[in-house]
Amino acid sequence: MSEAAAVTAAVFARTDLGRTREHNEDAFLVADLTDGKSSLHSAPASCPVGPRGLLFLVADGMGGAAAGELASAMAADLIFGHLVGTWTRENPEDIHVERFTLRLREAVELANLQIHTYAREHPEVRGMGTTATVAGVFGDQLYLAQVGDSRAYLLRFDKIVQLTKDQSLTQRLVDAGELTEEEAEASARRNIILQALGPDPRIRVDLTWHQLRRGDLLVLCSDGLSGLVKRDEIVRMAREQTDLERLGAELIDLANGRGGPDNITVVLARFDGPGLLEPDVASSPEYQVYAAEDEEVEEEEAPSAPLPAAPPPAPARRRTGNPLGLALLLAGVLLVVFAAILAFTG
Repeated sequence: MSEAAAVTAAVFARTDLGRTREHNEDAFLVADLTDGKSSLHSAPASCPVGPRGLLFLVADGMGGAAAGELASAMAADLIFGHLVGTWTRENPEDIHVERFTLRLREAVELANLQIHTYAREHPEVRGMGTTATVAGVFGDQLYLAQVGDSRAYLLRFDKIVQLTKDQSLTQRLVDAGELTEEEAEASARRNIILQALGPDPRIRVDLTWHQLRRGDLLVLCSDGLSGLVKRDEIVRMAREQTDLERLGAELIDLANGRGGPDNITVVLARFDGPGLLEPDVASSPEYQVYAAEDEEVEEEEAPSAPLPAAPPPAPARRRTGNPLGLALLLAGVLLVVFAAILAFTG
C-alpha cells in the first residue's frame, strides 16, 4: 500500500435551508480525484486518499432568487470538472504537490471566469456570485483554496483553528488593528465580503496548507453555521459526539435553534490511518500560506463542459450583507473616516 493510500477520511456533508430563506443558495461537494467520482448526497462515507487525493468544497451563493443557487452549483461543477479534466489525467511522473496545488488554484480561477462570463451574457442573473472554500487532500497534506468568507476549521485534541481567512470588510479591519476579533464577530457588517467568484473576471485565491495528523477533524462550513455557532461550541460538541452524521445534524440544529437566518452547510472529515503521524502538542495547527508558483491562467483553458441554461427571470433577492461593489465603497468610506478621526485627535 502506498503512503497516500494509507490515509483515510471518514466524511459527512449536509446542507440545510435554514428557517427564513426560500431558496438554498449553498452547495457542497465531496470527490475522489483518483477515480474521478463526486458525491452531492448527505450520507456518511469512508474515503481512502488515493494517489491523486480527495476534494471537499463549500460554496455560498448570492445574487437573488435562483442566481445564488446557480452560482454555487456552477462553482462546484466547474471546479470539479476542471480537476477531472486535468489533474486526474496527469502523467504519473507529474503527480506531485506543486502540480496538485497549481491545478487546485487554476480550477478556482477558471470557475470564476466562467461564472463571470455567464452572468455577463445573461442579464437576468448579472451580479451573481458565490464564495468557495475548496479543500484538497494530497497524501498527508491539506491544501485550501479560499475566496469569500465560508470557512475551514481544523480540530486537534481540544483545540480548534481557523485555517482560512475571511475575505471580508471586518477581517480587513481586524488585520488593520481597528477591530478585535470579538468586535468583528458581533459587527453588523460581518457579512460584507470583498471578493467572490463571479462579480469580477479576475480574483486572488488564498492558498494555505497544513500537515494532517491522525484524528484531525476538518470542518468546512458556510456562514450560516459559523455566524451562529462559536468555535468553542464546535469543540465541545465534537468532543461529546464522535459520530460525524450526528455531529453534523447537531451543529445544523443549533444554528437553526438560534433563528436559522441563512442557509447552513457543513462538511466534516476525520482523518486516520498509518500514513499519518500521531498528533502532539508541538504540532498545533495554524493558518499557513502556501507559496505556490504564479502562472497565468489562459482563458482558452477553461473547462469545456457546457454551461447550464439560464434560469427564468426572478425578483432580485440579496444575500445577507451587501454586494461586492458596495463593500469596497464602504471600506473606502471607513478608511476616510478613520483618517479624519486621527487627524482631529492629533
